[in-house]
Amino acid sequence: MYDDIKKNKIKTGMIIFIFLTIITLILYFLCYSFDFGEYAIVIALIFSIISTIATYYNCDKVVLASVNARPATKEEDLKLTNILEGLMITSGLTSKPRLYVVDSKQPNAFATGRNPENAIICVTQGLLEKLDYYELEGVVAHELSHIKNYDIRLSAVISVMVGFVIMLSDIFLRISFRSKKKNDDNSSGNTIIMLIGCVFLIISPIVSQLIQLAVSRRREYLADATAISFTRNPDGLISALKKISSDEEELDVASNSNAHMYIVTPFKNKRKKRQSSLFSTHPGIAERIEALEKLR
Repeated sequence: MYDDIKKNKIKTGMIIFIFLTIITLILYFLCYSFDFGEYAIVIALIFSIISTIATYYNCDKVVLASVNARPATKEEDLKLTNILEGLMITSGLTSKPRLYVVDSKQPNAFATGRNPENAIICVTQGLLEKLDYYELEGVVAHELSHIKNYDIRLSAVISVMVGFVIMLSDIFLRISFRSKKKNDDNSSGNTIIMLIGCVFLIISPIVSQLIQLAVSRRREYLADATAISFTRNPDGLISALKKISSDEEELDVASNSNAHMYIVTPFKNKRKKRQSSLFSTHPGIAERIEALEKLR
């Protein structure tokens, strides 16, 4: 487990470096399109460094805002808060994660934050309504495992940074088109800039998918196994995985940039189901259940 934690920290550093490089390149060409001249690379570097730091320290807030989550309370979510209290003892974590709830009928959950001291566990209303005590305990234990293994830092950074790169690429392409319309005298230069914008727009989703796959599906197997060491009850998590995966409700707040964070893929439509397992950020439910059954 300690090797996996170390690898997660190294991966996070590598992804932040890749993000910084991509943002700098995109912003450089944006500055170039506005004819900032020799100052373009300086402006791009300063802005990309600031945005990277801001993203790192606010990734949890951005993720929560993107799913419209509300804080959980003892009055409304007593079962959830009691389960977390009990698991804090067996998990060995010293800092208790904050709990949030997403108003969705699909049962699902994820954990986020930059470290165990600033961690969040977010569950859907559907999860609270459709799972019994031991099933919910298994899911919360799984998310606590991600926190303990430092998966949350990697997942949160990926989610926010990928979305930011895609947004910048889209802005870049729009500016390129407008620039071409306004300045026909420099049509060749504008065409080059527009082509670069198209390239960034095309490769951004590819980079997004590759970075998400870099998180590795192995982390889910590790989190499942660690969760059982907390609960001593494989049946609870096995039953929960079956219920969550078979539920047909859609999760409207899920997107390609945050889908890898959930305990089970949130996409339920047929197009996503037909997607090749080679490019899936989650291992198959059957394989996960088979691995859990061996822990009985």
